[in-house]
Amino acid sequence: MQKEIHLKQVTPHCGVEVQGIDLSQPLQQDVVDTLSNTLANHCVLFFRNQKLDAVQQKELGRNFGKLHIHPAYPRVIKDHPEVMEIYADENSKNIAGEMWHSDVSCDEEPPLGTILYMIETPPMGGDTLFSSMYAAFDKLSEKMQNMLRGMTAIHDGEEYFRGRYEGVKEEGKVYPCTEHPVVRTHPVSGRPLLFVNRMFTKRIVQLTKHESDGLLRMLFDHLEHPEFQCRFHWKPGSVAFWDNRCAQHHAMWDYYPNRRRGLRVTIKGDKPFYQP
Repeated sequence: MQKEIHLKQVTPHCGVEVQGIDLSQPLQQDVVDTLSNTLANHCVLFFRNQKLDAVQQKELGRNFGKLHIHPAYPRVIKDHPEVMEIYADENSKNIAGEMWHSDVSCDEEPPLGTILYMIETPPMGGDTLFSSMYAAFDKLSEKMQNMLRGMTAIHDGEEYFRGRYEGVKEEGKVYPCTEHPVVRTHPVSGRPLLFVNRMFTKRIVQLTKHESDGLLRMLFDHLEHPEFQCRFHWKPGSVAFWDNRCAQHHAMWDYYPNRRRGLRVTIKGDKPFYQP
């Protein structure tokens, strides 16, 4: 491993600042391994003072797996469909991620992680909050943990994606909908974590609708508790790499009508499982 790499934990449950890496350059395998393991254990990595173009950002993402193409988001970089442009200004009616969620958890194989590189930031505001789903699960009572183990839930993209983005031709379009374990095992760390989110999770299969609605409300409120979180203040050249398997995030839109712009690539994941 390169000697100059320095890791600094941000909060007890979530986030590590990484110093000493130029993400625009090819990464050695030992560095990739270190970042992968740190990501899996601490949910999100933060980097400062980076400079990336679309090709470099794609190559960075490919160190960790194949790249994912979003099923709905229309704003991508020309000739680079894997690179989403995250953009908001005075004309925006909504922004991406303004609700606690794990990216595209409605996919049959939800993304492993997401790398967001910020190019332009507002004078103030525009932070992103991250929350550890390890900590959220660990803080539940043993009886609640045992009840949730083995349960599954429906994650549906239809309600959130349909009609959300202007200019998207939706006639005949089917958005992802799938069933995932409520408690999943992280494939790298081996730890159990809570895998439901307010954006996409609609119903716990093994319960009545009334029971499911009540339990999901409780779980959504619980996993958004500040104790499990860290908060990242963006600057131009900042990069956040979050693990969608064990982290949720929430983008603050407190900077209207100012402009915020960044580029994002997402890495394909695998089918969630629970292993006792």
